[in-house]
Amino acid sequence: MPEERKPRNPLESFIFAVTSVIEGPVVFVRENIVEPNQKKYPWYHQQFRRVPTIDQCYTDDIACQFEANQQFKRDRLVDNEIVSILRQRYEDCTLYENPDHSEKCKNILDDYNRAAENWFIKYGDLGAYADAKKAYMKQKHRLIWERRHGPVGSGINEN
Repeated sequence: MPEERKPRNPLESFIFAVTSVIEGPVVFVRENIVEPNQKKYPWYHQQFRRVPTIDQCYTDDIACQFEANQQFKRDRLVDNEIVSILRQRYEDCTLYENPDHSEKCKNILDDYNRAAENWFIKYGDLGAYADAKKAYMKQKHRLIWERRHGPVGSGINEN
């Protein structure tokens, strides 16, 4: 019952008494048991600790490689959702700003294109059964290509 509000009649007094009997134990448990033991974090999903990546694992450490693969799969799911959300935002913007969406939705389209490009750089052409080792080899081969020929997509520099 709020402290500043006093009952105006016997019925209201009875309602306040019943409410305090029902609500009192719930509030007590919530304030003294639940909230002190609750973890305070702003995420709505389970937060996993970061494990060593595949390049930090020894070749005979199967547990480390398994953990790196699981982390790679979680990261891939998160990146898929990020690209999907950005695509949905752009589609919503084009529907909302239909006649002149090219200028009003340009920054959203740029964000989506940048995220899609980064997703393809990391996960593209790996296939459905990709793992951390394949992604690491793809990254290594891309870095070697860029060292020899320049950025990917700019053509081969014969220097």
